[in-house]
Amino acid sequence: MNSFNRDSKNNKNRREFLKNGMVAAGAATLGTGLLASGAPVLAEQEKERSGKLSSGDAAILRFLAAAEIIETDLWVQYNELGGIQDNEVPGGSGSPLYAAALQVLDGDMSQYIHDNTEDEFTHETFINAYLASKGADIVDLEPFRTLPGSTATGSSGKPRLTNLMKLTVDTSWWTRYRSRTQNPDFGDTFPQAIPSLAVGQHPAIPRSDADLSPSNHLQAIANTAGFHFATIEQGGTSLYPSLAQRVSSSEVLQIVLSIGGTEAMHFQTWHDKAGNAPPLTDPSDSTLVFPDLNAPPFGGEDFQTNLIMPEPTILLSKSLPVCSIIRPTNTTGAATGALNFLTAMGLFIGQSTAFLAFLRELAEAADAARREGER
Repeated sequence: MNSFNRDSKNNKNRREFLKNGMVAAGAATLGTGLLASGAPVLAEQEKERSGKLSSGDAAILRFLAAAEIIETDLWVQYNELGGIQDNEVPGGSGSPLYAAALQVLDGDMSQYIHDNTEDEFTHETFINAYLASKGADIVDLEPFRTLPGSTATGSSGKPRLTNLMKLTVDTSWWTRYRSRTQNPDFGDTFPQAIPSLAVGQHPAIPRSDADLSPSNHLQAIANTAGFHFATIEQGGTSLYPSLAQRVSSSEVLQIVLSIGGTEAMHFQTWHDKAGNAPPLTDPSDSTLVFPDLNAPPFGGEDFQTNLIMPEPTILLSKSLPVCSIIRPTNTTGAATGALNFLTAMGLFIGQSTAFLAFLRELAEAADAARREGER
């Protein structure tokens, strides 16, 4: 793991790479930078300003701010087509057929999508405002908002940060949270609940009005979204307690723990709804199959759809009693791991190398943070 106090030459080289990459990507006048505390700073400074915060706490909050901005972007796309459009979450005008397909998973899906979207807005806004209140640099990803989104009726048509139309969705969380003997913090791996979602590239929103039929094709898109909702939120559920272990300030710890708890609430909601996805094969893509998770060769405790509370499993040591926990929460490389996870699912297909380099810079700084007195 790299030391947080990197030498200034390496910092300068990285800054120059980011600056040049962003200009090459055509993302506005990016010599002005993406980290700002009231004024442009990225190209002018060798080190981000931490203000009254420790450098590690500021780095952790900046990575979390970036993660929340990314989450907000993808949830806005879901809400524009499948959620409730109002002044709390403005944007699109809705796609009645897509919303109806989502409501097969639960009749309240539109409300849940809306509320999750609003939550992510508040998370990104609060973290950046807190950084600014302490004189620290904030995170702004707006220059990277260049990806085309859905052209289906109901979408706002605004440029996006994330791509929801070519997803590879990891559903191993389904079996992970049902295991009583394994924990990824011990190096354990878990089978996919929906194996065909974990390969290939699948839309989770209608790419255009052509995706609104046939009905089973649209339902496959809605099923993909249902599992993607939980995949995203279980990632946040683990990320916050993982990074909390590196925080120095009790106030920053309060922020991280308080926001992290809502991510866990989101995850359990979506875990429940994903289990209601109807079994089917996408008529437009015969490789995409949603099985009956309660029937052979699935079924049993590892797959039953009404088992949404975390089963007790090992924590810290196999010599201790099992405990019902969030998993994983290993802090080593947590931010970089989260970024790799988001990248692997295809969220950033079409994004610039400068965007990915900037996120990796934030992740590495967060992972290098240490509590005061630690080495």
